[in-house]
Amino acid sequence: MNSRDGQRTASCTTPILVHNPHLDGLKDDVLYHFSLGTETHDLPAMFGDVKFVCVGGSPWRMKSFIEYIASILGMEDPKAEYPNICAGTDRYAMYKIGPVLSVSHGMGIPSIAIMLHELIKLLHHAHCTDVTIFRIGTSGGIGLEPGTVVVTKQSVDANFLPKFEQVILGKTVMRNTDLDSGLAQELMDCSQELGQFHTHSGNTMCTMDFYEGQARLDGAFCSYTEEDKQEYLRNAQNAGVCNIEMESSVFAAMCKMSGLRAAVVCVTLLDRLKGDQLTGTHDVLNTYQQRPQILVGHYIRKHLTRNK
Repeated sequence: MNSRDGQRTASCTTPILVHNPHLDGLKDDVLYHFSLGTETHDLPAMFGDVKFVCVGGSPWRMKSFIEYIASILGMEDPKAEYPNICAGTDRYAMYKIGPVLSVSHGMGIPSIAIMLHELIKLLHHAHCTDVTIFRIGTSGGIGLEPGTVVVTKQSVDANFLPKFEQVILGKTVMRNTDLDSGLAQELMDCSQELGQFHTHSGNTMCTMDFYEGQARLDGAFCSYTEEDKQEYLRNAQNAGVCNIEMESSVFAAMCKMSGLRAAVVCVTLLDRLKGDQLTGTHDVLNTYQQRPQILVGHYIRKHLTRNK
């Protein structure tokens, strides 16, 4: 079964993979940043039915997502209060309704990487199978109108290369950033079915920084000109990059290693070729931020209805 092509069969289930022999020797695997553990919580009972996971930076956004999902699935009172499963910590927030799990990941590669380590272990300990995961968020577009939703083909680094590099024991390890192409196409099909907003498919550049790393001119430090910025962004555009954010590379790499079908769905809040700062009203920007959850919500509802 090739998970990249999104092909699953009724007779084949895909487990969550962890590649760490040391875990077998742990009596209690403490998921510290979730305030959960294998000895203190019945993870299979709590999470064993999870089939869809959606992660995003803001705790507020992820609570809003689970409320939206509950509403469109008709699973519970959409005005009900959904408890934060990770209430024992202030690092991340987690919410669940039926087979859908919603988790915040903070901002940037280090924050989402910590969350993903513990999320992947949680799904593994809960014996989950055939899980599909989405990252929803915001981004800066390159040559796209604000409000455009981007479904990522491939995450690339600041040199426009499809790789994620991490230093382990003093050595640089390079990991693949492929995402599930079949899932990406399904999301594009869902956007056509919705017909509510423009959705674009292209590469997403993942950077280590919001300011200089993204060629902004409005940070505390800047050693380049407007012309330098425009040249860099044009080069990125010519390399197939259509938006910029700060989490997709490690998300893609870790999901691929664990066997998770993964997609990145981000809305663009501005066109970086035209400026660096957000000028839209709060209401307009809030409307834009709802678009990725509308698209992913449509996908989830469609698949749950199909499997009834």
